Amino acid sequence: MSSSSRPSDVPRPGRGRRGSPTFRLRVGLLLIAVVLSFFGARLLQLQGLDPNSYAEMATAKDVRDVVLPAQRGDILDRNGVALAGSVSGRMILADPLRTTADAPAIATLLADELDVDYFETLEQLRRPESRYEYIARRVPASDARDVLDRIKKAGFKGIWTENEPIRDYPAGDVAANLIGFMGTDEPLAGFERTFDAHLSGKDGRNRYTQGNGYRVPLAENSIVKPTNGHDLTTTLDRDLQWYTQKVLAQTVEDYRAKSGVAVVQDVRTGELLAVADAPTFDANDHLAADPDDLGSRALSDVFEPGSVQKVLTAAALVDAGKVTARTRIKVPAQLRRQDRPINDWFNHGVLKLTMAGVIAKSSNIGTVLAADQIGKRKLSSYLTDFGLGQRTDVGARGEAKGLLPNASQMTSQNKDRIVFGQSLSVNAVQMTAAINTIANGGVRVSPSLVKGSATMEDGTLVGTDHATSSRVVSEQAARETMLMMERVVDPEVGVAQRARVPQYRVAGKTGTAQRVDEDCACYDGSFSLSFGGFAPADDPRFTVYVVIHAPGVDGGGGSVAGPAFAKIMARALAHYSVPPTGSEPNQVPVEW
Repeated sequence: MSSSSRPSDVPRPGRGRRGSPTFRLRVGLLLIAVVLSFFGARLLQLQGLDPNSYAEMATAKDVRDVVLPAQRGDILDRNGVALAGSVSGRMILADPLRTTADAPAIATLLADELDVDYFETLEQLRRPESRYEYIARRVPASDARDVLDRIKKAGFKGIWTENEPIRDYPAGDVAANLIGFMGTDEPLAGFERTFDAHLSGKDGRNRYTQGNGYRVPLAENSIVKPTNGHDLTTTLDRDLQWYTQKVLAQTVEDYRAKSGVAVVQDVRTGELLAVADAPTFDANDHLAADPDDLGSRALSDVFEPGSVQKVLTAAALVDAGKVTARTRIKVPAQLRRQDRPINDWFNHGVLKLTMAGVIAKSSNIGTVLAADQIGKRKLSSYLTDFGLGQRTDVGARGEAKGLLPNASQMTSQNKDRIVFGQSLSVNAVQMTAAINTIANGGVRVSPSLVKGSATMEDGTLVGTDHATSSRVVSEQAARETMLMMERVVDPEVGVAQRARVPQYRVAGKTGTAQRVDEDCACYDGSFSLSFGGFAPADDPRFTVYVVIHAPGVDGGGGSVAGPAFAKIMARALAHYSVPPTGSEPNQVPVEW
């Protein structure tokens, strides 16, 4: 046998024996081809080439479009404490294909447990061509769990729950008049509505096809993730807001008043630390509230400011070079003017008062005589610069701008009344900002309720980033006015001793004004009693303004609103650790 010969039992190249690597490879490739052919056939079936395929079975009625709720931004106080936030909740859903048979019983159970409309729910549970119905939105998690337990115990099918955050107001009624509240699916009031675009974000969607109760893997399946909303940080201080509301509510109750408002403003920044209303409501249960209590009276209600207005008149007169705190004025028992006599709130003979005495005693007659030195045009210009007759634009819905006659509308008669606080109207935040101008050395800082910047529903930008300042009166004029205001609380000569804050110098002014009945545009016999001021008088840190509307007990601004002012101011000074200046109150003479 030659060396080139091959034994007959040796396989030829290209031909494999059973068990050889080549043979096993061929068998494996054949099996893979068979499996791939099955997958290919299955793919064609799912693509709809088979008339009995899943694609035909998964008709439009089995396409689910699920909402992926966006997380709504929180509303925070200046320190990051939540005034409004979102907590775990559930949405209740139904598959009508599985609920139709038991629809009446299920609808009864859901109507009883969730307070949904029975007939509307019954229609949803029986809705043809639907596999996905929203029965209730934003249900507290514990309530949803109880409902689902009852559904399961009753043996009903086709009801389930999915996650959905719900709005919660952890502080209850604290700042509720400003924060507002949510309905089931939309914001209804306050910041919740005004800044909805900022807070709400954008819901996502999960759209997929389902057949025979299971998701079809190769059919339509798309997810758009939700975009969460942004937090809104306010200038409010939750603790100071709570205390201000407490004091205000107690004052309204004690004096059987119709309502009241109280405002605390940072002198230097203009930021509003508290804006309180009484009565108020619990934002978690707004349906139980009187509709008249749902908004912020501090911004929406206007009233005549009464004698608090005299400090604006005095500041204008000093700035114009017409008077000083020591200017002498002879005050008669009555002042006869064009249409009617002007009287003071107390009976007296001829008084010899300084301008400081006119403010300390709150003399209408003395104020009118001093204001004879300034013209209508000049007076109107000063009051406009103080911010009267125009909205503060702090970001609250329904703010009223009040009424300030311009120079062309101002007669001699209503000019006389305007200088001591009648025949014009203001809202409480507006008047607080005006008083704060004197505290801030004559510079008006526009008030703010929002930290940073936010856009209102009408496109207006508001917030501390957009605050403005403008000089209204000179620093010297503001100081002279402060000296007069400090005499108001002097225990020997002033009319508001109860507005004093122990250890601190206080500058303030009382106000008592007749209230207007809007139906008849006439005075209704009731009064608005107020006190506005700042402390420490010689280095102001906070301005506080308190107004009590239509009290059922006799009193004046000093005796009714003054004590509330003192409590709120004392808390603000302590809360922010503002020390007394240590100086003694001024002794500018009030008589000559």
